[in-house]
Amino acid sequence: MKDQRYFIYNHLNFKVKYHKDPDTDSALVVGFEVIPLSISHKYSIWNDNNTRLKTCKPGTNTVQQPGIVPQEIESGTEIVFTYDVSFEVVHFFPPNFPVCSLLFLVCLNIGVLLQSSDIKWASRWDTYLLMSDNQIHWFSIINSLIIVLFLSGMVAMIMMKTLYRDIANYNQLDQDEVHEETGWKLVHADVFRLPNNYSLLCVYVGTGVQVFGMTFVTIAFALLGFLSPSNRGGLMTVMVFLWVFMGLLAGYSSGHLHKMLKGTDWKKTSLKTAFMFPSVLFTTFFILNALIWGEKSSGAVPFGTMLVIVLLWFGISVPLVFLGSYLGFKTPVKENPVKTNKIPRPIPLQPWYINPLFAMLFGGILPFAAVFIELFFILTSVWLNQFYYIFGFLFIVFVILLITCAEISIVLCYFQLCNEDYRWWWRSYLTSGASALYLFLYCIFYFCVKLEITKLVSAILYFGYMFIISYAFFILTGTIGFCACFWFVQKIYSSVKID
Repeated sequence: MKDQRYFIYNHLNFKVKYHKDPDTDSALVVGFEVIPLSISHKYSIWNDNNTRLKTCKPGTNTVQQPGIVPQEIESGTEIVFTYDVSFEVVHFFPPNFPVCSLLFLVCLNIGVLLQSSDIKWASRWDTYLLMSDNQIHWFSIINSLIIVLFLSGMVAMIMMKTLYRDIANYNQLDQDEVHEETGWKLVHADVFRLPNNYSLLCVYVGTGVQVFGMTFVTIAFALLGFLSPSNRGGLMTVMVFLWVFMGLLAGYSSGHLHKMLKGTDWKKTSLKTAFMFPSVLFTTFFILNALIWGEKSSGAVPFGTMLVIVLLWFGISVPLVFLGSYLGFKTPVKENPVKTNKIPRPIPLQPWYINPLFAMLFGGILPFAAVFIELFFILTSVWLNQFYYIFGFLFIVFVILLITCAEISIVLCYFQLCNEDYRWWWRSYLTSGASALYLFLYCIFYFCVKLEITKLVSAILYFGYMFIISYAFFILTGTIGFCACFWFVQKIYSSVKID
């Protein structure tokens, strides 16, 4: 368009802060601020370093503010690039020091403030915490707590009213009295029947325990101050090492569950636990990194680092998974509270709200709703190069996510058992794990609204990394839901007398 005008930021205002220690008489830089400005500089005669700009008033620590005209980009127009620096410290420049000194087309405007900064070295990163809008995070916490209270009320109603009444009625009946069983007690002889692909379920549960351990310890370390955003790559390094050593928990969980389900081939389950999820991650990451290599970008992970990751995987993680599986398989298991019949009971026609697809869509949206506001800040810090320094809020949201996944899985599992559908094993995992679907859909929305990515390779990188995060989120939330339902089913069927 002919009426469009373009302007350029040709002046930078630097404000350097450093704190003076009165005990040691030393000073440390604790931060700086940069403000870009667009200024159409004016001068009478160009005289190299002795040129005096009309827009730069001597004796001040910045350019003249009143009547500043922005620098417009036009054909044949000369542009003077300048900057000024102010230090929060005592005077150390002589009074006659030229405030504006030009070197070729660059103006150095050095100003001085008379007081030192109150920011201490240990608190230099608090600026990023203060810059964040804590009201939004508190709104996120309150929103999540409302969801938790709603689900807690439903679980309390089920546990304290419905279940208590059912268990009391079942136990008050005499053994000689003929009665018809109804509801969840009717499927007591099938509720612990082995699910389809139970070995794969053990693998996913073990991997979920590994993801949970890595995530919980990482957030706890960051909350306690052991991980700082100033240490670039430190968070990712800690996560990799924690993942490797959490292989012991993954192997123990999958091996122990495999034994509880009367499985015998624990070695095959251990092999799947050690390789299935890590191989998906490594293959996806290698392909994405190869694309970055192809673009000759400095952000590509070096080949040596990739080799170290493989060595950590095969040299430490895999042996720990097999060791954990061996220990888990050798650990005695608790017997199921009820016996399982050889012939499975036919499942009656289910109402629409027990449909697996509806249960997944409904069960997945509540855990996602508890974390989506905090997810926005995490994506912003990752893809828009901003610091994330509010790990206290993140820890609270993580705990709320655990509670939400557990409660929604228990509620839907109870409704399923009351409708005489005993196939709760995979359903409990997929119900809360479906929140990963909403996570990936939100990533697509964030890509379209917030990011201005036009290159195909950059888009592939974004969706590739978001796929990895969504897959890990599915395993984490699915495992939480399954463990909660497993405890719930064990609890209710051990509380009634079964003839």
